[in-house]
Amino acid sequence: MTEKVDKIASEGAVSPTGSSRNASLYEDYDTPEDRRIMRKVDRHLLPILTLLYLLSFLDRTNIGNAKLLGLTTQLHVVGANYNLSLAIYFIAYVTFEVPSNVSERGHELTDMHSLKRFDPAKWLPSLTLVWGIVSVCQGVVKNQAGLFAVRFFLGMTEAGLFPGVIFLFSVYYRRRERHWRVAVFFGGAALAGAFGGILAFAIGKMDGIGGRQGWAWIFILEGILTIVVSLAAYWIVPTWAHKAKFLTEPERARLLARLAADSDAGSYETFEWRYVREAFGDHLVWAYAFLFHGFAFVLYSLSLFLPTIIANLGFVTWKAQLMTVPPNTVAALSIWAAAYAASRFKRRAVFIILAAAVAIIGYIILLAANHAGVRYFGVHLAAAGVYTGNALLLSWPGENVAGQTKRAVAVAMQITIGDIGAIAATGVLIYRPSFAVDNYRKPHIIAIGYVVFGALCASYLWFWMARENRRRDAIEAEVAGGEKGDARDRTESRENLVSSDRNLRYRYQI
Repeated sequence: MTEKVDKIASEGAVSPTGSSRNASLYEDYDTPEDRRIMRKVDRHLLPILTLLYLLSFLDRTNIGNAKLLGLTTQLHVVGANYNLSLAIYFIAYVTFEVPSNVSERGHELTDMHSLKRFDPAKWLPSLTLVWGIVSVCQGVVKNQAGLFAVRFFLGMTEAGLFPGVIFLFSVYYRRRERHWRVAVFFGGAALAGAFGGILAFAIGKMDGIGGRQGWAWIFILEGILTIVVSLAAYWIVPTWAHKAKFLTEPERARLLARLAADSDAGSYETFEWRYVREAFGDHLVWAYAFLFHGFAFVLYSLSLFLPTIIANLGFVTWKAQLMTVPPNTVAALSIWAAAYAASRFKRRAVFIILAAAVAIIGYIILLAANHAGVRYFGVHLAAAGVYTGNALLLSWPGENVAGQTKRAVAVAMQITIGDIGAIAATGVLIYRPSFAVDNYRKPHIIAIGYVVFGALCASYLWFWMARENRRRDAIEAEVAGGEKGDARDRTESRENLVSSDRNLRYRYQI
């Protein structure tokens, strides 16, 4: 087995959809024993990490529920300053998420021993504990300035969770095994909206208890919940695969062998600036980033303003809180169904585009319908499409960008450019008080534009990568058949780059 692992790693990055010889080697690590180990890994990773992300999304978006209960009135948050408080969160989030992403993924460029400097079993629960404390502080602020400050610190402390979890996935799962796990994990965001509505309705009835309004109790009690879970997480969140206590020694060896056989996971790559320049010069890397930008814009505008959008349909506050539950539940179910289908059919782009189409139909219904019930149905479609598209696209560059440095830069670019969309959505462009006329008609139109932009990016990626796969198939067939004497020389000089997505045998996951 060791010889086979070394052979695959030395041959470079090869997609599972590559040549039949390499595909066969890849499938050697998909035995019943491997599937049993993966189920064991799933049981120890997915529940707790999904719960942490649920709490993260709950603590960043519950301000939308608090707004309906009088937050802006009591704190004298005037006009668009509420939107500014949301944007401040994302400014801090983007500022600190990129260093977290680079520092955590930077360990991909070193050997396994250096990974001890970053232990997810301690780091991820610690992050959760700190942002839980900050979340509680949102419930004790006295004015607008205090709200701005706390939102900044909340964004700063939550920033490391997402990249930390995605990196942890990369040391347990092979490339093609990650995307539906990421989708399940991201489903926690939709579940946060569902639980948030129920909790906001119940906690809102505590208005006046202890001299505090209901909106303050939302922050305090949900923050305490996060703190309690974070303390338990110190004993639940797993550490690195090479020392995972829930695996036996043979299971750990098998898991590491699977990783070594997949792409460049088992190889050593020294840092060179040319790999960074290669990432910035790759049009596909930019397309992944702009794809997330389009979908992230709509994700955060919808998740943070969903209670306001529903209340604006004519429903009273307590009903609006509860009515956020069904759309978010539908979104979570849609994510998991689409992730299963994408994994089953080994396709990504088509499902992202279909999700965009569903979201666009939902927004069109919000614009065109006159009855509140029909518009509410449109909210369900918009939520299902937006959340599903985001869940499917997040791990796409991790599967298709090879070369460790280039991949780390590509993911950092995706996160940065994508979350700039969140800043624009919450603080600059839409769902401002001045745009509330005619049931937020203008914001809904802007949202449609961003979803269309995201769908166009997905279409571009699909078209280009499918064409490139066909071209490489043709060249490889030409080399195998010996039809042109210079074909092999051309292949070796231009494309046979070790641990690179330019390798002739590499096939993009489309």
